[in-house]
Amino acid sequence: MKKTLLAAAMALTLSAPAANAANIVETAQGAGVFGTLLAAAQAAGLADALATGQNLTVFAPTDEAFAKLPAGTVENLLKPENKDQLVAVLSYHVLPRELVSNQLPAGPIHVRTIKSGGDRTLAVAKSGHTVTVDNATVVQADIKADNGVIHVIDTVMLPSS
Repeated sequence: MKKTLLAAAMALTLSAPAANAANIVETAQGAGVFGTLLAAAQAAGLADALATGQNLTVFAPTDEAFAKLPAGTVENLLKPENKDQLVAVLSYHVLPRELVSNQLPAGPIHVRTIKSGGDRTLAVAKSGHTVTVDNATVVQADIKADNGVIHVIDTVMLPSS
């Protein structure tokens, strides 16, 4: 698993050079490990917002992270009747501002997501070289896109209701 995450991180780094950065969606597509996230964003009607929004931070779970969810969870979220729940889960992974790792103090901070209603605050903590976001670990940080930054995480974060 660590080798796959390392390969994903390297693919992201290589696919998004700073001089010609692609938008968040294009950068994620180029990495090849965010198929589930991109399909979910499309189903939720959020892909365009991620492609055209400005100064966003996305905590992006890999396909492996989605695979760790209980069986049937992703399929259930992708059903049209569960679109509101899917939007809530995905928007819980997005900040309405850029947050890069060198802006993080030691210890936890709380940041607001773009999710509306309910749980919309993430606990971000930096300890040494490790950054955690709620129950997820950042496995690759600061992947620049022309409209924000992506941090690759190893777990899908689910907001409390």
